[in-house]
Amino acid sequence: MPAHPHPHLPGPQPEPASDGDDRTFAWYAGDHHIHTTFSRDAMYSVDDQVRRGQECGLDWMVITDHGGPDHAKLSVAAQAPAIAAARERWSPLVFQGMEWNIPGAEHATLIVPPHERTVGFLQEFERRWDGDVLAAHSNPGGPELIRHSVEGTDTARRLGLEALAWLRAELERGTVDTALVLSNHPMRTGRLAPSRIRQWRDAAPGLFVGWEGAPGHQAAALPAPYGRGRGRGQYDESPGTWSFPGYDALQYRTWGGFDAATARVGGLWDSLLAEGLPWWITANSDNHFDHMDTVVVGEPSRAFYEAHGHRGSPVETGRAQHGYVDFAPGFYSRTYVGAERREHRSVMAALRAGRAFVVHGGLLDAIEVRVRPGSGEGAAGPGVTFGARTRIARGDDVRVEVLLDPASRPNGAGEVPQVARVDVVVGTVTGKVADAEADLFEAPGTRVVETFEVPARARGRQRFEVVLRQVADPLYVRLRASDGRRCRADGHPLADEIGNSDPWADLWSYTNPVFVDVDG
Repeated sequence: MPAHPHPHLPGPQPEPASDGDDRTFAWYAGDHHIHTTFSRDAMYSVDDQVRRGQECGLDWMVITDHGGPDHAKLSVAAQAPAIAAARERWSPLVFQGMEWNIPGAEHATLIVPPHERTVGFLQEFERRWDGDVLAAHSNPGGPELIRHSVEGTDTARRLGLEALAWLRAELERGTVDTALVLSNHPMRTGRLAPSRIRQWRDAAPGLFVGWEGAPGHQAAALPAPYGRGRGRGQYDESPGTWSFPGYDALQYRTWGGFDAATARVGGLWDSLLAEGLPWWITANSDNHFDHMDTVVVGEPSRAFYEAHGHRGSPVETGRAQHGYVDFAPGFYSRTYVGAERREHRSVMAALRAGRAFVVHGGLLDAIEVRVRPGSGEGAAGPGVTFGARTRIARGDDVRVEVLLDPASRPNGAGEVPQVARVDVVVGTVTGKVADAEADLFEAPGTRVVETFEVPARARGRQRFEVVLRQVADPLYVRLRASDGRRCRADGHPLADEIGNSDPWADLWSYTNPVFVDVDG
């Protein structure tokens, strides 16, 4: 266990890369799901979170406090100057967003760049479309009952789609110039049916672009005194009244810390990618309270929050709090984006394009793929990387080059992680599914086509290559890497055990895919 909740962990400095259109970009580490004292269930100040994230090597951060009636009324406006001050003091790449309670569904991150109308835009969206706000207006005495009573109904589905239509209209109107939505902890309760996810993606392409491939709350499975003895990511639910009936029991668990929909090869993420349409993954802290921290909420009463829109400043106790389940932003989970500039809209453009990979526990400093037509010396051009597309003639070869920078520094557990293997996962693109509820293992063409063993104690850039011969059908390529300490004999992750899953002993990295289209 780390001796301190957030030691200085500088971010890696991988080599600049270029995509197939000769754009040059650098990798920037970030976290799009961070709570502050402006959430009714969190306690750190904006300044604290940005400082801690920067200390842990983050280049960009999104403050995403929970939506709700009191937050909409007071917190959005009060938070804005705190975010502006944190940008000035610590890092310019701090976004003001929110965690949207999607009507009748799970949560989502809404990201907006700095703009003169950001505060008004967020307030209006929250007032119109946040599930808790709508529930409170329907029945002030029972918002949770109202929110769940419409679960899975046409009303809830319609409200979520209308919210996305409103967002698109506001962007076209120029209220703000850009925005992004990412689904948070998608499989935690089983409430997100595959058809709902497809509807969001199809209703707002380029706006609703993906989900957390790995949730926050990664310390939750640690036994006392280190954690609550729950599931990693607090994924320890069972099927409920509003759950999608097609999910099996293991869909409610993380696998090596990753959401089952992402980690199970051939599962829901692969089913979405097999349609040939973008759907990207991220990872983040979902930070509310650091595990083993010695501070507590300064103003815990609901009345104080309702009156002020925040929970005061945390109070030092000198005693470790055993029930806290989060790691500081950047301390354990990071999303790296390939951005052309260290600038808000450039980071958002990289997220929108899917030019990203995610890492747990500092497993590696960087990973990249370059996919190009042809093989050997005849392969054409610099190739394309995560989120991009390339095109070949039917029957051509496809060359997949993997570049890996092993970990070069100790992580939060005081160890320099060792990557044991890198898997190249390839899926066949078969087009839109006939059944929008297609869920588990509806991508039978997905398989691990090559595994590269990484030499022990490897240092410096490692290069691996595989050639896909005589490709006849469109496909996608994605990568995953692991420390190999807890997985099946074939390298696939295992479902995490509730109360017995040390996050530092089971480290993974996943990348977004590259699509290969086929002519002829």
